[in-house]
Amino acid sequence: MDTKPSQVDSTAVRLAIRGQLDSALGELAALCAIPSVSARSEALEPCAELVAAQMREHGLQAEVMPTAGGPPIVFGSLAGRQPDAPTILLYNHYDVQPPEPLDLWESPPFELTIRSGVAFGRGVGDDKGHITSRLLTLDALRAVTGELPFNVKFLVEGEEEIGSPHLGDWILAHPGLLAADACIWEEGMVTPEGAPLLYCGMRGIACFELRCHTISHDAHSGFGGSILPNAAWRLAWALASLKSQDERIAIFGHYDTAVLPTIRDLQLLSALPNDAAEVRNRYVLPDSGFLGGRQTDGLEYHRRAVFEPSLTINGLDAGWQGPGSKTVLPADARAKIDFRLVPDQDPATVGRLLREHLDRLGFEDVESVYLNGQRPARVDPDHPWVRLAAETGEQVYQQQAAIAPMLGSSGPMWWFAHHLGLPIATPGIEYPGLRAHSPNENVRLDDFELGTLHCAHLLSRVGELPR
Repeated sequence: MDTKPSQVDSTAVRLAIRGQLDSALGELAALCAIPSVSARSEALEPCAELVAAQMREHGLQAEVMPTAGGPPIVFGSLAGRQPDAPTILLYNHYDVQPPEPLDLWESPPFELTIRSGVAFGRGVGDDKGHITSRLLTLDALRAVTGELPFNVKFLVEGEEEIGSPHLGDWILAHPGLLAADACIWEEGMVTPEGAPLLYCGMRGIACFELRCHTISHDAHSGFGGSILPNAAWRLAWALASLKSQDERIAIFGHYDTAVLPTIRDLQLLSALPNDAAEVRNRYVLPDSGFLGGRQTDGLEYHRRAVFEPSLTINGLDAGWQGPGSKTVLPADARAKIDFRLVPDQDPATVGRLLREHLDRLGFEDVESVYLNGQRPARVDPDHPWVRLAAETGEQVYQQQAAIAPMLGSSGPMWWFAHHLGLPIATPGIEYPGLRAHSPNENVRLDDFELGTLHCAHLLSRVGELPR
């Protein structure tokens, strides 16, 4: 790939980043110390206040803004040297996943710990580390260029990990506030080979809890096992009806709106690094390989990973799960499930079809409760903003950028790419061993530096965007 030279002195920016790295890690440690777990509505307001305070320390005007029923959103802004300069919107989130299981952490989850050049802690990558990296990016650019040649809008929300249920209404309630020329997304990563990976879309998601109640209270299994309905069995049968053993979702109409990947999508997938063997080894898969007993590889591996709808049982709860035996017949059973959606599926239709499926098969007694969801999103992989991200990524990493048409995970990208109509780029600090959502979440400090440098190079060329 032929690349243009950066509009900033790369060495000077790198030195500026390194000169402030210890201070940035101190700010990250303060963020990670707050257990802002959105799934439990824990410590969200204090974390929002800290994010706003850190923005102000870096010269941004920052406001903690309420949402209608959820935790606050932090909105910051910073004017560039010219009023008519391009505007960049940064999106991040300050909430994190629960740290459990705690006994698998090698250091306290809410205490930033650095071992052998690797930083450990909940949120160190997803997504508090990226908040710190973005602020460091702005500081490093100003240290080299003075006033920024672009305007900054910085939105940090507190519910991304539970589906951003209040973000859309907040965006609708503030028309024009987020007007921008381009967006830098919450997180980004490198491939196993260390090349920058840019993703141009995210699958959607629809999360539900299925609940079954059969009798007034748990019964003795010896008395009731042959004559009383068991909530655990009812729920197990209902769950089994949702998906066949060939891994096909059995809900009538579920695939009707799913759009097949385009030729361009397949071209991009074909060019991605083939990490199927590494994934098989990482998760110690049996000889049968991936789902369906298929030794999927290359293009088919990448296609299945992001362009096939999925249904996952996230957890089950019924009866006795303590040590030893307790011969009980459960009166209540629950399961949490998620559907990952591809274009053009949407959570509302998935919920309706799920309810119709359960009723049609006689499971009217199984309640389906919608928890949260996001629509899938796409970004044009050939947009000039994405191409600039690829070019500057090659300059920083000395490897050609990989461009993925979709990412398997989900987020509120639809609101930014489709509702706001923004091109989106994804420079970032993560790597495949991040362990996001798992114990021992971590970021390599080298990746933190390079991801920050990549973001700085990209922002330095925002003036090249067509307006």
